[in-house]
Amino acid sequence: MTAAAPDLFTWEFAADPYPAYAWLREHEPVRRTRLPSGVEAWLVTRYADAKQALADPRLSKNPAHHDEPAHAKGKTGIPGERKAELMTHLLNIDPPDHTRLRRLVSKAFTPRRVAEFAPRVRELTDRLIDGFAERGEADLIHEFAFPLPIYAICDLLGVPPEDQDDFRDWAGMMIRHGGGPRGGVARSVKKMRGYLAELIHRKREALPAEAGPGEDLISGLIRASDHGEHLTENEAAAMAFILLFAGFETTVNLIGNGTYALLTHPGQRARLQESLAAGERGLLETGVEELLRYDGPVELATWRFATEPVAIGGQHIAPGDPVLVVLAAADRDPERFAEPDTLDLARRDNQHLGYGHGIHYCLGAPLARLEGQTALAGLLTRLPDLRLAVDESELRWRGGLIMRGLRTLPVEFTPTGP
Repeated sequence: MTAAAPDLFTWEFAADPYPAYAWLREHEPVRRTRLPSGVEAWLVTRYADAKQALADPRLSKNPAHHDEPAHAKGKTGIPGERKAELMTHLLNIDPPDHTRLRRLVSKAFTPRRVAEFAPRVRELTDRLIDGFAERGEADLIHEFAFPLPIYAICDLLGVPPEDQDDFRDWAGMMIRHGGGPRGGVARSVKKMRGYLAELIHRKREALPAEAGPGEDLISGLIRASDHGEHLTENEAAAMAFILLFAGFETTVNLIGNGTYALLTHPGQRARLQESLAAGERGLLETGVEELLRYDGPVELATWRFATEPVAIGGQHIAPGDPVLVVLAAADRDPERFAEPDTLDLARRDNQHLGYGHGIHYCLGAPLARLEGQTALAGLLTRLPDLRLAVDESELRWRGGLIMRGLRTLPVEFTPTGP
């Protein structure tokens, strides 16, 4: 007799969704589910089906294709993005617009550009650790994992240092989801939209005739829009917004989830510390990929909508139906990964879907990898006896559908000087 289907989207599920996903993979790998928002969507949980769905051009990213009932209006994206005219970004569009916009932005994320940014990420990492190293305790989410990618992406975009704390406040409101005042996310999105429009205008006025070395991303977007690439001011603002939104919350969760996994797997953590002490990078690099697979920052890929009848995993999906690919389930599929519930930092065959697949593969993945590697190496090297300050059962995971991350991560360690 088959066990009853597990409850999804409860607090218990948020703490450890993997047993429920294992049940779905085995019994209902493509399942129509009513989400907490009231929207009904198909959940895809097996690796092979997930990879197919992520690359299927019949599954559109454009919410205009959603055959949504009145009660579901506006419940499939980032709160407030419609009203703030921020819909025209890479997570919401299809080719050919997607191809054009992605080409423009991809120049900011070349391996060379990311390598040039590495010293700045190391400097930020050390500065943040300096802020709490002498105390012997910290909340690694609020004092480290959260500010690091915010300041990094602000630098990349070209947000002046004096404005970056405002960005930090708005971003904090955006990732609290249910935890802040009602409507707070939409208000923060609106403030960020207003600020970006003003910053784009200011930079356009002061833009030099020729691009200098290491030109910031917003200036690059303006230059493209002024040189025949036809990037509208709305597109530029939406692009800057989604790079910030997609570029920081994923990295907050990569650092937070990754640190938590290492603290609860002492053998793996000790191997990594020995490797770092020997000046090696190999285990750090494969280790970050394994942390992305094992308990990654993005639980479900962002929304897709069928534009015509589609068959996935034997299920027939009607035009207009939303499809959510469960990356967290696919990356623990035993059909694809040996011993998928085991954390193995040296895992080699690791084609995880943590950054997606196909034309929507995460553009900022090289920067996120750099930040994740630098942050974890900094913590483990400078705070070698880092440990959880509370019982695991006391940790709380943030609500919200797409992302997976801890609200707080209290730690203790032997105090050290700067």
